[in-house]
Amino acid sequence: MHTSLTCAACGLDHAVDQLQNLCTACGKPLLAGYDLAALRETFTPDAVRRRATRSMWRFADVLPVDDVSEAVSLGEGQTPLLRLERRGAFAEFENLFVKDEAFNPTGSFKARGMAAAVTRAVALGAKVVALPSAGNAAGAATYYANRAGIECFLFMPEDTPPANIIESVVGGANVFLVNGLISDCGKLVKQGCEQFGWFDLSTLKEPFRIEGKKTMGYELAFDMADAAQATQLQLPDVIFYPTGGGTGLIGMWKAFDEMQQLGWIGPERPRMVVVQAENCAPVVRAFEQGADHAEMFANASTVASGLRVPAAVGDFIMLRVLRESNGTALTISDAELLDGVREFATQQGIYACPEGGAVWKAAQQLLKTGWLKPDEKIVLFNTGSGLKYNHLFPVGGLPVLDHTDPDCLDCVVG
Repeated sequence: MHTSLTCAACGLDHAVDQLQNLCTACGKPLLAGYDLAALRETFTPDAVRRRATRSMWRFADVLPVDDVSEAVSLGEGQTPLLRLERRGAFAEFENLFVKDEAFNPTGSFKARGMAAAVTRAVALGAKVVALPSAGNAAGAATYYANRAGIECFLFMPEDTPPANIIESVVGGANVFLVNGLISDCGKLVKQGCEQFGWFDLSTLKEPFRIEGKKTMGYELAFDMADAAQATQLQLPDVIFYPTGGGTGLIGMWKAFDEMQQLGWIGPERPRMVVVQAENCAPVVRAFEQGADHAEMFANASTVASGLRVPAAVGDFIMLRVLRESNGTALTISDAELLDGVREFATQQGIYACPEGGAVWKAAQQLLKTGWLKPDEKIVLFNTGSGLKYNHLFPVGGLPVLDHTDPDCLDCVVG
């Protein structure tokens, strides 16, 4: 269980036994802290490996829960790290991996964050949660709220992928479509929380979605060790992360710091790469300008709904991570990322989400420029299932065979 809640910007401490959103002094995100020195003797890699828990809650010692039995869980985490086959466009990479978050409940990495956030919110007395979502967070919030037995209100851009809307409606959430962007939805959530007493689960506007997401970093260290058939935990040379709100990027960086304090790893860190859509790239633009904060990105648009975040409350933390890691940030066009989805599917057998297609195309770009070396250990994050985006790949004109015609297969081959 965490022992502190501290503002990531001004350092002000907040009570750990009350529902909290942003810092009461400066309005920036709060980060949970743990007594890692006290955990060093018992919370070890060997202890984690011995645990039978088949979910992210095998890391419960550094998650917001007193006992793992209290976790609101659907079996999230423990997703596979797959070595990509060296064929086609992927042949130039010698050590390329994908961490495939599509295996999570509700089909995306959002399950990790919602499991942790809902667990802590319920423990502190929340009865109704609310959030804006342009995609997978909506479904995750719906089903973790249901698992906990609490009510959920969702505000979603009206052009949110149909699959995300449908899963939320089927799950019984209170779904409202908004003729605007996720930032406009966020304003309505804020008003609703003030007016009706809902608890706000927006990205980085509560402290614990990031705690669930950081388990990707913990898992990755074990995954890389397993891939190398080694006992000692390992991290890759480079991590590519599709970035909207950025909780996963920030969470993994936090996990690496915690692991070093626990004595699990040394000071070496992967170079972190932020990948955003060409027409919604506030963090990339700020990074290129050497800024500490990202301005609102006007007229944001992309088919990758998880990347359509024109302003992120954790912008300053993401920019800090990029610079501390000697990383970089770049954009991918919608046409490129959709090509990336097709290449993942046809050459690797993985139906990635558009965000996953984006990180693959970004890796190709950086290999061509020499920023990446072919033999480096590189991990791409596929943050969700391509099945949520079937509407982007309409299929028509397929041949229909007459099974009663004995010659119906004549047109199939040749």
